[in-house]
Formats: sequence, structure tokens, C-alpha cells
Amino acid sequence: TAFIFFTALPFVLLLHIDLIHGEYTVESADYVIEGKAECHYMNATQRVRLLERWFYNQEEFVYFDSDVGYYIPKTEFGRPAAENWNKNKDIIEQRKAEMQTFCIYNYGAFETVGITGRRVKPTIKISLIHEDPHSEHHMLACNVNGFYPSEIEVKWYRNGVEESAQVQSTDIFQNGDWTFQILVMLETEITKGGTFTCEVLHSSLETPSRVDWHPQESDSGKKKVVTGIVGFVLGT
Repeated sequence: TAFIFFTALPFVLLLHIDLIHGEYTVESADYVIEGKAECHYMNATQRVRLLERWFYNQEEFVYFDSDVGYYIPKTEFGRPAAENWNKNKDIIEQRKAEMQTFCIYNYGAFETVGITGRRVKPTIKISLIHEDPHSEHHMLACNVNGFYPSEIEVKWYRNGVEESAQVQSTDIFQNGDWTFQILVMLETEITKGGTFTCEVLHSSLETPSRVDWHPQESDSGKKKVVTGIVGFVLGT
């Protein structure tokens, strides 16, 4: 689990500013400099990692990693800053101390309000996107919505056999209520009697959740022609 927080960050690059409080962005017609701090947690607070990251024109150029205890340049542009900050014992000791005073402290605050242990089960809906009325190949879409946290795995099965070659997925999108959604599509041949299954694995579920979809046979008994539209509404 990673939470992005903003704390007092040293900034001694070209602007000679000692401390920046919170997220700091400098903008002009020529450049944008941004700094942010991230707390990463494994098994609650059994293992905590602090990353303080600096970006110049959206490219990360230097960062502090609590796992190693000093600043690491990612580009030549960041090398002077890393060398400068690593020589300052007060800055390095402050960064190390923030593991306790910043990351672990804030984790406890989030536990108190129920954020860190929050689990929300997804809803799962299968829709059919019609591609060619003269072909049996169509696109099935599995819309998985309203889940938290964001880590999730979605699989497609055709007659009990996992399909992977013709599977496409969108990115995970944020809703406006601290939940997420994703759309996973399967391009496949649809014939009478087939069973298509969307399986979802998520930490909110004790066992994987599975939803089946079956083609509907036309009254005439002729080759099925299916139509449909899938709607994917992004949260804001």
C-alpha cells in the first residue's frame, strides 16, 4: 500500500530555498519543478519505506530512499542536488526520522478513521459489443466497478478454459468515492451452448467472484445475430 503525503522537503537546487512545506511546484514559461513524498507500507507498519521524489518538467531527477538512507540521482541533472543533500547530516537525519514521525504517525491516523483497512466489494457486469452481424466473432466486456483497494485481477473463461490471447484491458480508473473500476474485454467466437465467465479476484472477496454469460438462441433457430452496447461511465 502506498499513500502520497506532502511534508517539509529540502530544496537547495538553483533557487536556494531551504524548506518547502507540502507539495511544491515552481512554474514559469520555461520549467516546472515538483516535489512529493510517498509512504509505502507492507503488512501495515511492519515494513515502511519513505520516498521523497523530485521532478523537473515531469521527469524525476533525484529521490531519497529510506531503504538506503540517502539521495539517489536519476539523471545527471539531479547529481549535484543529491551530492549536496547527502553532505548535509541534518537533512539526512530529518528524512530518516520521518519514517516514524511522518509515515507511521499518519498510518495510525488513517487507521483511526478506517481508511487503511477499507475493503469494498466490486460489482461485475458482462455486456456484449456487436462487431459484425455476418460473423460469429464478437467482443464481450466485463465491467468491474466500485472496488477498493485498487489491486485487482480479472480473468476470462470460455467453457471453463481460461482465455488470455484475445483479452484487452483498460487502465484502472478512479471513481469519485474512493473506489475504482476497470473494463476487461474478450474477443471471441460465440456459438450456441457456450458459457463465458468473468472471474474477479480481489482482497474484499473471500473467494473469487464469477459471473457467467450465455448466448441466447433466436426463435428461428438460425445462426444468432447479437447486438449490444456497453457503457463505461468514468467516475469524476
